[in-house]
Amino acid sequence: MSEHPPAVQALLVVFVPAAFGAMTGITLGLSEPIYLALSLMGVLGGIGAGFDHLGAQAGAKRGVAAGAIFGLSILIAHELHGREPEAHLPEPAILLGVITTVLGAVFGAIGGWLRERTERPAAE
Repeated sequence: MSEHPPAVQALLVVFVPAAFGAMTGITLGLSEPIYLALSLMGVLGGIGAGFDHLGAQAGAKRGVAAGAIFGLSILIAHELHGREPEAHLPEPAILLGVITTVLGAVFGAIGGWLRERTERPAAE
C-alpha cells in the first residue's frame, strides 16, 4: 500500500469500502439474495485488500479499517434508504459494524498471508 500516492491510499482504504457498503446497505431494503451476494463479494474484497499488504498482521490492520467502514456504511445507507430490511440484522443493528470489523481483520489477514506466501522465496 505504501507504494501508492496518498490520494490512491485514501481511495482504496476509505472510499471503496464506504461506497460498496452503501450499495450493500441500499440492497438490504430491496432484496435479501442481492444483499447476501454483495456481502459475500465483500469477503473477496477483504481478502484482496489484505493482499495489498505483506503479511497477515499488515493485512489485518487494513481489514479492521475496511471492515468497520463497510459495515457502518451498510447501516447508514440502509437507514437513509428507509425501507424495512429484507435480511436479518443483529440486535442491536450496530453489532453489524463490530461483526464486519472482526471479519474484515480475518479476511485482510488471509490476504496479507497469501501475498507473503507468494512473494517468499522458495526454501532451498
